[in-house]
Amino acid sequence: MPERGYRLKRFLCVGVVFLECGLLAGCAPATQRASQPVRTSQVDLPQSYQFVPASIEVRPGSVVTWTNHDNFTHSVEVQCQTEVHMLRPGQTTQIRFDQPGTYPYVCTLHTRNMRGTVVVSGA
Repeated sequence: MPERGYRLKRFLCVGVVFLECGLLAGCAPATQRASQPVRTSQVDLPQSYQFVPASIEVRPGSVVTWTNHDNFTHSVEVQCQTEVHMLRPGQTTQIRFDQPGTYPYVCTLHTRNMRGTVVVSGA
């Protein structure tokens, strides 16, 4: 009988762990769950070391605005561009995208966590 009680407790513990993992995965920010770019020209830098949304889609000729709502300085550097746009708390920067393509960008101060893409498509 003690063996059966041990197995039941073990089964319940494993079940609780799987349930908690499922709930936590469901609570992930939309930017982490979304695989498709969001059609917008606004990117926020909230108090979380991330770009929200991380992947956006705009039309050629669009100007994308990044706004730093964090308490720390961040930056935006678009791949194949030489300029690094530094953003102190509360500041914004704008970059125009004329040519279709996918443009990865990064915060040069926090490269591990802060990455995103601008997809330029359509007419």
